[in-house]
Amino acid sequence: EILLMGFYEERIFDRFLDDLRNEFPQIAFRYLREYRALGTGGGLQHFSSELLRGNPAHLFVMNADIASSFPLREMLVDHQARSALATVLGIETDRSEARQFGCLVVDPETAAVKHFVEKPETFISNVISCGVYLFNPPIFDVMSEAIAARRATLQDELALDAEDVQASQQDERVNLEVDVLSRLTATGQLFAHVCVPQIDFWMQIKTPTSTIPANRQYLQYFREHAPRKLSRTEAELISPVYVHPSATVHPTARIGPNVSIGPRCTIGKGVRVRDAILLDQVDVKNDAAVLSAVVGWEGKIGAWCRVEGAPAESNQANEHATHKGMKIPTATILGKNVTLANEIAVRNCIVMPHKEIKTSCHNEILM
Repeated sequence: EILLMGFYEERIFDRFLDDLRNEFPQIAFRYLREYRALGTGGGLQHFSSELLRGNPAHLFVMNADIASSFPLREMLVDHQARSALATVLGIETDRSEARQFGCLVVDPETAAVKHFVEKPETFISNVISCGVYLFNPPIFDVMSEAIAARRATLQDELALDAEDVQASQQDERVNLEVDVLSRLTATGQLFAHVCVPQIDFWMQIKTPTSTIPANRQYLQYFREHAPRKLSRTEAELISPVYVHPSATVHPTARIGPNVSIGPRCTIGKGVRVRDAILLDQVDVKNDAAVLSAVVGWEGKIGAWCRVEGAPAESNQANEHATHKGMKIPTATILGKNVTLANEIAVRNCIVMPHKEIKTSCHNEILM
């Protein structure tokens, strides 16, 4: 069973969950909605009875805003061999970037995490947390202790009236990284499985622009380790490329590298697509070009259009660039049901859903 957890409305995930259930009928998918934002660990504690239903031996917990090769099998083997209560997935990064993440000081012999600091002010380690965890069920006892400690701290530090004390006692917010993982390092119950740099990859997805290098990472990983997942059609494909079986691609189109084309898309003759993601039911007319861009569901790209963003120079895409003192996107992102007229160019733009664009535009956010 795979559970999604958050405080957004259920309808946002309905279509996504339906697609998953159709593709993986042997797996149960559910969405658990928090009554309010409970922090990165509070939701786990709040829904502990749901998570423990069926008496699972282990629980994988992972953040939603990451892309990775997810070496879960290897992580489970290490976790069981060490009889660990908790294992965190880690990866080595450049020293200059390490302070942007949660940093792990790992014993090289035992893999025990000796110290964990979330976004430290000074450098302590180049091994960072990937936001992927493997827990045994007793972890919920540790979370209960963290909630109790947090309430006690609030009562000691704040001059609260009776209503405020009662509200603080009902506060279930838990920061998994600060309140729980740090507690586990003090008791020697947290271990790390550090990714193999030559095999595994990891990156955050914090902005729409980040999806383009994330897509490239997945496709290049599949080319090396799971080539059957990639596509082979009559069209000219420059690997790595994924084309959904229900999509239609004209034989004269040139696709790739680093392209994902979703269900029921239609790609016309002479089309060029590179470093791009096309979601469901996108229609790209003849001789158009889509480069370094994401096209949302049901998008329509006119003939001889050029949809283009700035090519990403690294796996971690820049969130924006600066033009005339203003921040501009470094990729073009088209929202759901955006229509572009024939023979126009859209460069470095973010276009909100359901817009019809009839003239060329550059370095803009179109509402």
